[in-house]
Amino acid sequence: MSEEKVGKVMSFYSNINVAAIELTDGSLSVGDKIHIKGATTDFEQTVDSMQVEHKVVQEAEEGTSVGIKVKDKVRPSDEVFKITE
Repeated sequence: MSEEKVGKVMSFYSNINVAAIELTDGSLSVGDKIHIKGATTDFEQTVDSMQVEHKVVQEAEEGTSVGIKVKDKVRPSDEVFKITE
């Protein structure tokens, strides 16, 4: 398995457990496995749903900001990696 950086967390909405992620280095699709890593953050999860501008999307390209439901607290500047088999 390898990891490729796709972006970083811009903000976190704790009331709805959603991370706003800026895709700076790659694209992301629903079903992708991601690893979110930071000073105090370190977990993996599958992308179950994703939104761009409050619209549900299946994939997002580099340069897009997406909202993803996360299972744990994340912090701004945590890095987001896509895990590939």
